[in-house]
Amino acid sequence: MWKKGRGKLGLFQPLLGEWSASAESEMGPVVCQRKFEPVLGGKFIQLIADWQIGEPSSGKTYGEICLFGPGDEGTLCFWSFTSDGKRSSGWVSEAPDIHPTAICFEADMPSGRARQTYWPHSEAGMLWAVESKTKKGWNRFVEHHYKPV
Repeated sequence: MWKKGRGKLGLFQPLLGEWSASAESEMGPVVCQRKFEPVLGGKFIQLIADWQIGEPSSGKTYGEICLFGPGDEGTLCFWSFTSDGKRSSGWVSEAPDIHPTAICFEADMPSGRARQTYWPHSEAGMLWAVESKTKKGWNRFVEHHYKPV
């Protein structure tokens, strides 16, 4: 059920829990596990994402730890740290072009503006996409269908 809860972090209610997606990529099959949970006394939401890239025997993995919560001015923000040593931060946004109840975050990256968006799947689970901003709009380069674990 895709229903937001109360309070500033209430928009994360539909995402809480563990999720899994499988997809094909240029690097072979990809499996991603995402876990969203309240941390630090419920003041933040933590995302832990673990990716298995290629055949399991390849040993290729990618990880992310991300915190979502209020920034210095009270705006909902995120701070992401990844296993390749990169980090990013950004803010809550909207994506009505994707879905009216989408949960969206944007960030200014070295290559330009990017956004990640979560929204309900019409049958089960949720969809997640990453897009880059272009002069013509948003260019999607990753989309996964997550199902509850």
